[in-house]
Amino acid sequence: MRLPMNLPAPQTASEALPPSFFERARDNMVEQQIRTWEVLDQDVLDLLYAVPREEFVLPRYRALALADLELPLQEGPDAARGERMWQPKMEARVLQELAVRKTDRVLEVGTGSGYLTALLAHRAAHVYSVEINPELAALGKANLGRRSLENITLEIGDAARGWPRHTPYDIIVLTGSTPVLPDAFLEQLAAGGRLFAVVGEPPAMGAQLITCAAPGACGGVTLFETVLKPLVNAEQPRRFRF
Repeated sequence: MRLPMNLPAPQTASEALPPSFFERARDNMVEQQIRTWEVLDQDVLDLLYAVPREEFVLPRYRALALADLELPLQEGPDAARGERMWQPKMEARVLQELAVRKTDRVLEVGTGSGYLTALLAHRAAHVYSVEINPELAALGKANLGRRSLENITLEIGDAARGWPRHTPYDIIVLTGSTPVLPDAFLEQLAAGGRLFAVVGEPPAMGAQLITCAAPGACGGVTLFETVLKPLVNAEQPRRFRF
């Protein structure tokens, strides 16, 4: 579900909500959104309680942090067309499907708010997160700085077609869609590596989980259908020309 653009701001930056509000909202999120979307991994569910999502959203949307919505990550005129946080159920489902281990090195393409970065970091050995938008990179850095996580490397750059700097990766997560999945990502996966990406163009996009048993031996499944804004500079399909 997308946030309606005519929705009034639920609160101002100066307003504070009691902890009990978020306790109830988090319980509702887990029971009514997350579990019903086939997320039953107790470690993942516990992590949603350990990392408060409301600490990663813009102040004016804090009351909606645990709702089944994509929330804007930018203020003003950029809010309607800018980047958005995934819905909580998608964050949890992707975390479950990737089966992140304590030995995994992770590449996250698109830091955004830093929330998914934090979830990954709690389960992985190290997370390398790359953000092309300096404004969002600063937001993610500020949010993550309050969590005291030491196994995250934040970088600014264009990783829409791969990021060879720290290869190989055990896990790669693309937080924006790509019409075509670049081969570079598969080449940068370690043996046994997993990749999550939303591939395609509107209205037909598939959330894919790809596993590589060995270099050149990769297979994938489509987990669900969705529509996601593409990464900046995402690889485009070849168009037929007359």
